[in-house]
Amino acid sequence: MPKPSTRFVCQSCGAVSARWVGRCESCGEWNTLVEEIVAPRPAAKLAAGRSGASARALSFVPLTGESAPAPRTETGIAELDRVLGGGLVPAAAILVGGDPGIGKSTLLLQAAASVARAGRRVLYVTGEESVEQVRLRALRLGLTEAPVELAAAIDLGEIAPALEKSGAALVVIDSIQTMWLEAVESAPGTVNQVRASGFELTRLAKSTGFSLVLVGHMTKDGAIAGPRVLEHMVDAVLTFEGDRGHQFRILRAVKNRFGATDEIGVFEMTDRGLAEVANPSAIFLAERRGNVAGSAVFAGIEGTRPVLLEVQALLAPGGGGAPRRAVVGWDGGRLAMLLAVLEARAGLTLAGADVYLNIAGGLRIAEPAADLAVAAAVVSAATSVPTAADMVYFGEIGLSGEVRQVAQAEARLKEAGKLGFTAATLPRRLARGARPLSAPEGLSLTGIGHVSDLVGSFRKPDGRSR
Repeated sequence: MPKPSTRFVCQSCGAVSARWVGRCESCGEWNTLVEEIVAPRPAAKLAAGRSGASARALSFVPLTGESAPAPRTETGIAELDRVLGGGLVPAAAILVGGDPGIGKSTLLLQAAASVARAGRRVLYVTGEESVEQVRLRALRLGLTEAPVELAAAIDLGEIAPALEKSGAALVVIDSIQTMWLEAVESAPGTVNQVRASGFELTRLAKSTGFSLVLVGHMTKDGAIAGPRVLEHMVDAVLTFEGDRGHQFRILRAVKNRFGATDEIGVFEMTDRGLAEVANPSAIFLAERRGNVAGSAVFAGIEGTRPVLLEVQALLAPGGGGAPRRAVVGWDGGRLAMLLAVLEARAGLTLAGADVYLNIAGGLRIAEPAADLAVAAAVVSAATSVPTAADMVYFGEIGLSGEVRQVAQAEARLKEAGKLGFTAATLPRRLARGARPLSAPEGLSLTGIGHVSDLVGSFRKPDGRSR
């Protein structure tokens, strides 16, 4: 019988190496390779002709046909249901990732309590905390009367039989990094254990019919810890974002087989848990001061929801050497590109200044439509001229300085009109397109074709700042 062999597996990306090295050759992380024992397995006989056993025939169906929509179980938390696509789907596996202390367990305990109060059986298995610690959190959140059933365990040999016979509608595993399968000879949290435990729990959910929610930790680079194959196993991947020192939290769907991706839910952390924010635009702009230079309002789209955000820019004299570029909530590389365009195409001198950019509210944005708002904030800071207090901006900027069209302009304008804004600066082709935009009544549109037009709007005809 062959002897067990050893291999070294990267705990960051899952790459396998025959020997230990200090730095993973695949992802470049240091000190992430862990030795694991690989037990030999007998070769499987696959083909019916080779084994002599009868094989079940594979049947195919036509592409056309009727399929019933997936049934939904509402969690009682509207923002969570929005991100999930309408609620929990039976037999679906959901992976929820986030930084430690961001509020994952709080959100899922609130959702579990709501589902249990609706008359469905809910099981909450914790591998990181004791039952007493979960009860203390429930007491703080006012959820002690909810009929949620708790258990503290990490051994899947004990957990799996209990789940298989439970008849539960929802099972929460907190967290997948603590689960342990005896058949896998490695420690909990290693790549092999996370992969095997995730597969076993997902198989149970599919065969039994309960909705499964797995809690996962995030690595320092913002990815869910463990092998990427775990994200392929599950039906939905949600990430919980936000600064622990900030009260707002963003729940974002990065994968969803039963709904839209890039949908977001906005929550506010309070002493009674996470509270839903039904109108995030009003919250994000609540503390905005319209008479300060370096501020512009961006009309963005997150998933299917229009959101207005304040973009803040600050320019300070450089202290010598390379100027500093600090960005919070946006892509630093895109800011560097935008500053180069403003200098090369619009004649704005920024090379010797330190530039600081912040998206107020703790939300991170990635769509190129924010280019025009960021440029407006930077130009406003450079000229010490505030933007109009009732103006919103959106549009993509190319390397030649042209302002390009973006999608869902009417939804952005509608949200701006709803919050009392009376003017919008947007790409010229949108403002003067063949099909007129359906802008709210009283909202005037200003078309910008080039960044030089934007810079010129902050200056007098003689070239000086207004």
